[in-house]
Amino acid sequence: MKAARAHEPMGLEGIDGLVYEDAPDPVPAVGDVLVKVHAAGFTPTELQWPLWTDRAGHDRAPIIPAHEFSGVVAALGYGTAGVAVGDEVYGLIDGYRDGAAAELIAIEARDVAPKPTTVDHVHAAAIPQAGLTSWQALFDHGQLAAGQSAVIHGAGGAVGSVAVQLARSAGAHVIGTGRAGARSLALDLGADSFVDLEQDRWEDAVGQADVVFDAIGGDVLARSPAIVKPGGALVSVCAPPPSDRDDIRALHFVREPSRAQLLELARLVDAGELRPQVGAVYPLTDAREAFMAKATRSIPGKVILQP
Repeated sequence: MKAARAHEPMGLEGIDGLVYEDAPDPVPAVGDVLVKVHAAGFTPTELQWPLWTDRAGHDRAPIIPAHEFSGVVAALGYGTAGVAVGDEVYGLIDGYRDGAAAELIAIEARDVAPKPTTVDHVHAAAIPQAGLTSWQALFDHGQLAAGQSAVIHGAGGAVGSVAVQLARSAGAHVIGTGRAGARSLALDLGADSFVDLEQDRWEDAVGQADVVFDAIGGDVLARSPAIVKPGGALVSVCAPPPSDRDDIRALHFVREPSRAQLLELARLVDAGELRPQVGAVYPLTDAREAFMAKATRSIPGKVILQP
């Protein structure tokens, strides 16, 4: 098959090391499905993630990036149940496996779910990473409930735009934040108000909330404990939150695959309560350019690769 592969860890300055080339066809193991990839989503920093060895410490290079996808089941591994050849599925691949910047992927069946029926593969592939991250931040860790308030830092980004919609769907009062250019998108997606983080003392404009979800990090995260209500939660996917307050929960987490949550996300999409945001689509042959564009330009939503 053809795939985009990286042969060594790299930053943006070394993105030329991401090469479109021939790669061995994956073979589905026990409990796996083999999927013909129709679209793949990625996070621009994932080539820098510490996933170059497997869980036993063995070198994994070269690796295939892009850990969210949508496609069609092409074959089943031994003992795989609940999925059939020809099913349209989407999902999030375990980080220690090769990703979906390829024509084929092998993935555990428990990590896939039927794709939403009302969107195409391109838009379905934009959901798993941002959807699972937002769901777990808001509900599993933040314990957000109807009638509470939620601040979404980075409300115009790939993750934040999904978080705004999920918080709104749960019946929360939603305050989006970010650069001024994200205002219209955040409000259109259901935020009740928007705060420009480039203004002085933006904390005063935000007030306090039950749950603060940070997808920006840095100074924004450092200043966020002050906007959490007593008994509330500050959840970040960027770094451990700094906080000397003992009356709030402050935590950093990494999202996990979840079939049950993928099913719920697909239901929300098909009900019209969640709109995937796609900022650009590149052919897989241009994976290098796609990674660079997402990392260096202000592209809203997900950038998608298509084999």
